[in-house]
Amino acid sequence: MFIVYAIYNQKHNKIYIGQTKDIEDRLDLHKSKVFHKSYTSRFDGQWKLIYKEQVPDRQTALRREKELKSFRGREFIKKYIPR
Repeated sequence: MFIVYAIYNQKHNKIYIGQTKDIEDRLDLHKSKVFHKSYTSRFDGQWKLIYKEQVPDRQTALRREKELKSFRGREFIKKYIPR
């Protein structure tokens, strides 16, 4: 099983969409900024999980990630941003 997820940085009003097999480990990597040149490490502030969806395999996860990164997908994700 894979997880397609979206995290949100309220300080910079940024959304990151990704996919992983281990969501807890991936969130820890985002928060600790292990990958210095990654998108999420460029912005200070807290990244919070706002959306996750379980899919059966990596191929489906990649397809769904691409859908969520489209204009319509981002509009869908924006509904989950906390006010």
